[in-house]
Amino acid sequence: MASNTYVDSSKNKVITKRDLNKMAWRSLLLQASFNYERMQAAGWLYSILPGLKKIHKDKKDLSSSMQAHMEFFNTHPFLVTFIMGIVIAMEEAKESVDSIRGIKIATMGPLGGIGDALFWLTLLPIAAGIGASLAIDGNVAGPIIFLLIFNIFHFGIRFGLMHYGYKTGVGAIAKLKEGTKHVSHGASIIGISVVGALIASYISLSTPLVIKAGKASVALQADVLDKVMPKMLPFAYTMLMYYLIKKGLSPVKLIGLTIVIGVIGKYLSIL
Repeated sequence: MASNTYVDSSKNKVITKRDLNKMAWRSLLLQASFNYERMQAAGWLYSILPGLKKIHKDKKDLSSSMQAHMEFFNTHPFLVTFIMGIVIAMEEAKESVDSIRGIKIATMGPLGGIGDALFWLTLLPIAAGIGASLAIDGNVAGPIIFLLIFNIFHFGIRFGLMHYGYKTGVGAIAKLKEGTKHVSHGASIIGISVVGALIASYISLSTPLVIKAGKASVALQADVLDKVMPKMLPFAYTMLMYYLIKKGLSPVKLIGLTIVIGVIGKYLSIL
């Protein structure tokens, strides 16, 4: 084999839907051999190996392809199948090793950012919020609903992107570049909105203070704060925690601070 081409350059359509599904299932183990030298490379190779074995009948070609796919690789584990589909289509078309390497490098970064916005900042808070609200009310279906909502989207996207990436091949790269900023921006807006709603729903912070002026008395919470902005105290405390995190305080310290503030506030009857 030359440095950048395969010995067997014949192009045959050998990958089936069953093969794509098999590789998608194996992608669940993408991070099983995670390490700080090659990141997800071992899991990546394990995931696409069934496809490589069907494509490369020449042992030298298979060996060289496997070696190339053991290079550094790191992306979002839920969206990796999109790259897998494209790469398998390129391997099947016997594209050059450098071209395949370039596609992997070009896609793994953007998909990492998109995946964080879609799953950790959007889907997870929404699914967890629905499940938690049911669990708080004593409904045992809460955790089950959470798992169902999250994994229906998760597996739908994982398997769907595998087939989409393979079907569209290299042409999908142009679409990815066009939509990356819009998808990431939109998902971020939704995620922030959900987090804002969770602050109002799940952070309970109020004050029983009553300000007296002569015979008149004003409840600080009901007559002042709630009329300026409902849930003002939970929002203010959340912003305080965010500020302290930015200043370098660890979550453990913030939890301790919250406990201290709660105890002192209750003792002084101001919270």
